[in-house]
Amino acid sequence: MDLNVKSIFFLTQKMKHLLTKRATLEDPSRVVNIGSIDGLNVPAFPTFSYSSSKAAVHHLSRHLASQLVSEHITVNAIAPGPYPSAMLGSAVNSDYSEIEKRNPRKRTGSPEDIAGLTIFLCSRAGAYVVGETIASDGGLIRTKGHNLAKKNPEPEVTRLNH
Repeated sequence: MDLNVKSIFFLTQKMKHLLTKRATLEDPSRVVNIGSIDGLNVPAFPTFSYSSSKAAVHHLSRHLASQLVSEHITVNAIAPGPYPSAMLGSAVNSDYSEIEKRNPRKRTGSPEDIAGLTIFLCSRAGAYVVGETIASDGGLIRTKGHNLAKKNPEPEVTRLNH
């Protein structure tokens, strides 16, 4: 919680005077926080502290947005899904092929994917976006339920067609 939540709050608090200095109605200042899809849904892995702290990042972003929007500061969050990283790499021995197969886009995210979303949020095109958490996961949580496991760890409870 210290790194993922408190640091975001205190950094935003300390930078507020700089954020308000050049912020205008047409061109607000921007804060973009990084959460995770693990904070949007219950992940397949039992990463209780991580997923809870990332959910807190998303909620803190909404809370900050509600307080700062009147001062022409937008606050949003990005929730990355599977991207090559030291953290994910250690969980899959740096072999992303199974994750890629199970992702609707059949790949992991690229630096350009996350950079493009950040640029959008910080551009004029993103000036009217406030308090949102945007997943960058190749459609994973909206189409697959965020489960990248080889087999579904939970029994199927309901079926669409009976």
